[in-house]
Amino acid sequence: MSEILQFLLIAVGAFIVLAILLKLFKVSVKTILKFAVNTAVGIGVIFLLNLIPGVSIPIVWWTALVCGLFGIPGVLVLLLLGFIL
Repeated sequence: MSEILQFLLIAVGAFIVLAILLKLFKVSVKTILKFAVNTAVGIGVIFLLNLIPGVSIPIVWWTALVCGLFGIPGVLVLLLLGFIL
C-alpha cells in the first residue's frame, strides 16, 4: 500500500512543481491541462506495466516528465530503455 501512496505523491508533486514552472513562463492553462492528462495517462501505463513480471520502470521525476511531455510514446521509449540498459 505504501508503494501506491508513494507513486501518487510523486506524480502529484511532479505535476504541481511543473505547473508552477509553466505558469511562471506564461504557458496557457489549456497547455498545462494537456500536460496533466498526458502525465496521468503515462504514469498510469507505467504503473500497469510494472505489474508485469520482468518489467521495472521506476516512478521518479524524470519518468513523470517524459510521460508528461510525450505521453504514451514516452512510455514506450522508457520501456525500450529499460530493456536495453
